[in-house]
Amino acid sequence: LLHSFHFCNFIPDIDECRTIPEACRGDMVCVNQNGGYLCVPRTNPVYRSPYLNPYSNIYPPPPAPGPVPNYPTVTRPLICRFGYQLDENNQCADVDECASDSHQCNPTQICINTEGGYTCSCTEGYWLLEGQCLDIDECRYGYCQQLCANVPGSYSCTCNPGFTLNDDGRSCQDVNECTSENPCTQTCVNTYGSFLCRCEPGYELEADGVNCSDMDECSFSEFLCQHECVNGPGSYYCICPSGYNLLDDNRSCQDINECETRNFTCTPQQTCFNIPGEYKCLDPVRCEDPYIQINENRCMCPAENAGCRDQPFTILYRVMDMVSGRSVPSDIFQMQATTRYPGAYYIFQIKSGNEGREFYMRQTGPISATLVMTRPVKGPRTIELDLEMITVNTVINFRGSSVIRLRIYVSQYSF
Repeated sequence: LLHSFHFCNFIPDIDECRTIPEACRGDMVCVNQNGGYLCVPRTNPVYRSPYLNPYSNIYPPPPAPGPVPNYPTVTRPLICRFGYQLDENNQCADVDECASDSHQCNPTQICINTEGGYTCSCTEGYWLLEGQCLDIDECRYGYCQQLCANVPGSYSCTCNPGFTLNDDGRSCQDVNECTSENPCTQTCVNTYGSFLCRCEPGYELEADGVNCSDMDECSFSEFLCQHECVNGPGSYYCICPSGYNLLDDNRSCQDINECETRNFTCTPQQTCFNIPGEYKCLDPVRCEDPYIQINENRCMCPAENAGCRDQPFTILYRVMDMVSGRSVPSDIFQMQATTRYPGAYYIFQIKSGNEGREFYMRQTGPISATLVMTRPVKGPRTIELDLEMITVNTVINFRGSSVIRLRIYVSQYSF
């Protein structure tokens, strides 16, 4: 009777004749073999076991061994452990349960082959809970920096307007709109997630926040220029009327004195008189009868002339200029007696030319008075006033008068 036990060829041989009690019974003797043992009759001259059955002493020692016959070698089949199977090279190879569909993973799971077995797991974006693969809500855990959209097994990150998604697919980078497309018509200022448009001096931002339109500075204030404001693209400039120069402040006007620069057309007999913005050519004073001329601007009526009885004794011609719209009340001219006689007193009044009641005489002392303008006078205009000084002397019972014929040239402008 032949018994054999087979193990994988990588297990070391065990001497069963030593380790198994009564491995062979009866008239059998145990002979150890590589990977097993044999039980042969004691009388068999071929096999002589060096180990006798320790539990059987009824048999005499075996005879001396004779020549060993040449028996054929008996091979044993290879047995692989669980999870392995024999391949074409008669070797134990791992069984891929996932490929052979011999696993027991849940349909929601994925099978992962291992050496001698397999494991059940979930795909990325899922987690295993009570045998089921459930979707992980990545948006709940702040996977995205800005906007997140959860999808089964994954998620998607997006950015707010003004930002672009970085290569990591999660964080956002500010877009510099000023360098990429510059939507502003003039100056662009980048901000975090957006941009601002600015306009150059002299322009203002329109309601759309992008375009710039010219600012009409002249409409803001009438005091930007002394005379006239002219609006231009992004700026403005001041101009002065004829007869004026623009000062270095680029807003004020200064009168050109044509009489000093000799830029006039008066005849040699005439006198050039400058007024703001222009000039006048004054003819020489000519005294009318019965007056005789004392000097270039004074006429006198002789007392011995009967025609002078009711006339002022002297007429003095004076000329002055005044800007238009001068503030009131304003003192504009003074009148004073040159000689004071004992017992005499003086009366000052406007004899003619004050039909509009724009002036009055205010006596400032016993021998003086001031011409006061009480209403604004607009130019251009020429006003001629006769200012009379009456002399009264009670000692010698005398009454006489003198006149200053004042010509006022009111300019067109207030400067």
